[in-house]
Amino acid sequence: MKIYHSLEDFTPLPFGVVTSGTFDGVHIGHQKILHRLQEVAFKNKGETVVITFWPHPRTILKPNEPPLKLLNTFEEKANLLRAHGVHHLLRIPFTKEFSQLTSLAFITEVLVNRIGTRKLVIGYDHRFGKNREGSFEQLQLNGPTFGFDVEEIPRQDIDHVGVSSTKIRNALQVGDIETANHFLGAPYPLTGRVVKGDKLGRVLGFPTANLSLDTSDKLVPAEGIYAVTVAHAATAYQGMLYIGNRPTVDGSRRTIEVNIFDFDKEIYGETLQVYFQKLLRADSKFKDLESLKTQLIADKAEALRVLNKH
Repeated sequence: MKIYHSLEDFTPLPFGVVTSGTFDGVHIGHQKILHRLQEVAFKNKGETVVITFWPHPRTILKPNEPPLKLLNTFEEKANLLRAHGVHHLLRIPFTKEFSQLTSLAFITEVLVNRIGTRKLVIGYDHRFGKNREGSFEQLQLNGPTFGFDVEEIPRQDIDHVGVSSTKIRNALQVGDIETANHFLGAPYPLTGRVVKGDKLGRVLGFPTANLSLDTSDKLVPAEGIYAVTVAHAATAYQGMLYIGNRPTVDGSRRTIEVNIFDFDKEIYGETLQVYFQKLLRADSKFKDLESLKTQLIADKAEALRVLNKH
């Protein structure tokens, strides 16, 4: 998959099969659109294009609202789209100026002149252009003039899976990993760089890798202990991950730390990708470190039971 970070980098295609949207999470509703995109491209010997916007449009259009926590970093989103067979990913910088582009200008300048769109596949109620004025009906009306067809994924095809990025965010915020993963069609990922901690886990017999996230925009699930799988250097490991402020030792800030089972390597500065499988328990304060250690032994046993079922 080729990635483009501006419109100017893109060379028009002979037969572009295109969709556009934020695709946050690349959930099972999005995947229906991507599957149809592939079918149409294969039938017409075309190439698939996903147009997405960064930062999320809401950040620019509603700056006074609380920042939206995203299900994917851009890199995570790109990896998911690559896995679904997308040929070209065009990331358009979403600015105040770009938000003023009319729907007709978007059709002519972006879809037709820059990309070479011959087939457009969109989800139901897709809106675009200044003030969200563009619609499926407008695309149908303008398509013949500009030489492209448009297809809308029927509402019932998306509705029957009952999915939305908002539902997934809500599930993660209460630790309902099973619901989030069902809607995503895959375990929820969290990517972080390993930084030095105070080595308390090592004292307890459960050494942890402390993770620092590259962006504050990424949604972090509810505080607690989770069964996870961990990807490091193309190898998958089992583990358990803690999110919280460590009340047993009067911690004052949230930490994210993962105990990787059967792993003993120095990996400071390296990147790990953690995949959430299940919330084991909420965060708790223990009377002493020995009580905490006893609980961690039980947590590991439960994590292994959960992970070995997957």
